[in-house]
Amino acid sequence: MNISRKTFVKFAALPFVALAAKGARSKPNGPRWGMAIDHRNCAKDEGCTLCTDACHLTHNVPTIPDARREVKWVWKERFSKVFPSEYLPARLENASGPVMCNHCENPPCTRVCPTGATFKRPDGIVMMDWHRCIGCRYCMAACPYGSRSFNWSDPRPHIRSVNAAYPCRTKGVVEKCTFCVERLDVGKAPLCSEACPEKALIFGDLNDPRSEIRTLLSARYGLRRRTELGTRPSVFYIL
Repeated sequence: MNISRKTFVKFAALPFVALAAKGARSKPNGPRWGMAIDHRNCAKDEGCTLCTDACHLTHNVPTIPDARREVKWVWKERFSKVFPSEYLPARLENASGPVMCNHCENPPCTRVCPTGATFKRPDGIVMMDWHRCIGCRYCMAACPYGSRSFNWSDPRPHIRSVNAAYPCRTKGVVEKCTFCVERLDVGKAPLCSEACPEKALIFGDLNDPRSEIRTLLSARYGLRRRTELGTRPSVFYIL
């Protein structure tokens, strides 16, 4: 039987179309973790770095003096850079806020990793397996938010006080925010959220309509970074 190429492609694609439709209709099971950053509360102390300090100290994030090779999990950035394609009111032109990995629902970083070192958990958290990372930095190129750092050298000499309870990384691997999975898995909130005295970082289950984060997002407008890319970040900014 002779079948044209067009007909073959049409029928060969049917199982994949059906599978995609099934996934689109399926209901979410379990939590999907997300963060909402309330700028009104965060702006009460523009010079505060408690969220960054708590994260970096606990996770052995090195302080590299060369800005071109710095390693960061949580840091502050001007909103004009965070939202380059969005209209921002005048009060936010020179304002800044914390940024981190967005733990995207559709993360481009996981698709380009050749070893599976970066992957997404069922609860939505985008992870790094440092033992499988070969340092190709494809994930860094794919991330549109600049949320990943590369260890150009041994990070340990640049760690102020090593936390023996958390593994140090090595030269040649990528690292980033993990939403403190080591804490989440024992029922605790991420450190950045817990360390904020103004409660400006609200963490919770985006699948739970009764959660604090969903209540906040229902009451006030939450902006996500570069939504035109279709990555669907799990970090929201309440501006």
